[in-house]
Amino acid sequence: MALMSTRALNRATLDRQLLLRREVMPAKDAVAHLLGLQAQNTKPPYYQLWSRLEGFDPQELSGLLQTREAVRIVTMRSTIHLHTADDALTLRPLVQAARDRELVAFRKDLVGVDLDRLAELARALVEDQPRTMKEIREELLTRWPNADPSALSIAARCRLPLVQVTPRGLWGRSGQVALTTVERWLDRKPEAVPAPDATVLRYLRAFGPASVMDMQKWAGLTRLGEVFERLRPQLMTFQDADGVELFDLPEASRPDQHTPAPPRFLPEYDNLLLAHADRTRVIPAEYRGRNGRGNQAFGSFLVDGFLAGIWRQKEYRGAVTLQIDPFARLGRADRAALVAEGERMVREMSGVAARDVSFGAFLD
Repeated sequence: MALMSTRALNRATLDRQLLLRREVMPAKDAVAHLLGLQAQNTKPPYYQLWSRLEGFDPQELSGLLQTREAVRIVTMRSTIHLHTADDALTLRPLVQAARDRELVAFRKDLVGVDLDRLAELARALVEDQPRTMKEIREELLTRWPNADPSALSIAARCRLPLVQVTPRGLWGRSGQVALTTVERWLDRKPEAVPAPDATVLRYLRAFGPASVMDMQKWAGLTRLGEVFERLRPQLMTFQDADGVELFDLPEASRPDQHTPAPPRFLPEYDNLLLAHADRTRVIPAEYRGRNGRGNQAFGSFLVDGFLAGIWRQKEYRGAVTLQIDPFARLGRADRAALVAEGERMVREMSGVAARDVSFGAFLD
């Protein structure tokens, strides 16, 4: 079994993630290739595509949400993702069992609550018209007044495939979170629970080479080992520096480990940083946990393909400042390349020239 160095693994993953070079690709195709975009906040999906696509226009992705060709829905790891409509109808059923298991932690707060009846009542409510979570919770409390209100909300979110309706998530607009079912919003029925085989292959195409544990971490699923075994005859296998078996598609690109990797700015919760059990292919061990605090993540940037620091952007009276905080001292060439990339990001995503791009003292 061939050994893959960490750098070789890094370059392969960046290539699959469209981060070695910006690709000329429709936004919808990129969202599908990446198996969705982390969308805990409204702006990150747009920045994720900006770092990956040449000539990306945020209005293109916003338009997909408006025409309902893309939706915002809870899927992998119980987090909100922006998916194509087709993927929302297949990936949510695939991870539904994990959403059901999530409710076990709240069983003490849901004593006496008939979860099937709860789902039935919540579905009728949100399919009548989109509702806020507060409205859903208040209606369910009239039926189960002794239940924990937050647990009722979580139960509705877990049992039903709820999408955030527009204008929430549109570029340059704002709106509160209002929810309806994916079936009502798309006027299409979701698939029955699909076999995971096709999704495993798509995951490898977007995040590979990867181990069984990597995919389980990405999807929030368990017992995928048997699926990989079933697919083994059509896959290649490698071994990482720790002896872990990695699977990959034979036809997938695996660039030379010395392939240059340009600097890239990533928004908070970018899937590149979350989609593997072993994240050292992108995050050096000494920087683990440095790009977030608790449940809060910061924008991150890559130098030579690896996490190298965090960034933040401030807007005031039409002007934008960008602060770059590296985790270690950077060379002159890397600093210049980051400044150029940062100025481009501000100009293309904010429509104004950056008033200032500054480096904070490196965070040791």
